[in-house]
Amino acid sequence: MNEINWTTKAIKQLLKIRVKPIEQQIKNAVAQELADFSHSRNVKKLTNHDFDYRLRVGNYRVLFNYTVGGMVNIVTIEEVKKRDERTY
Repeated sequence: MNEINWTTKAIKQLLKIRVKPIEQQIKNAVAQELADFSHSRNVKKLTNHDFDYRLRVGNYRVLFNYTVGGMVNIVTIEEVKKRDERTY
């Protein structure tokens, strides 16, 4: 089991999400996916980026760093603006 630490910036960003089911979905995904890092499906290692990994939850990305000792430091949460049929 990994220890999950939230930075104050990530907590503030999580609380700014106005839709409560999405906020709960992010919390559940972090608890399930990052508790046992070996079975994570939506986690991708980032290259040439400030953070080590990202967790994809719907239109949101949870960016975090992972240390070998089993510490997950959640740094930031970003919303991804997806393209649709009106983009072009």
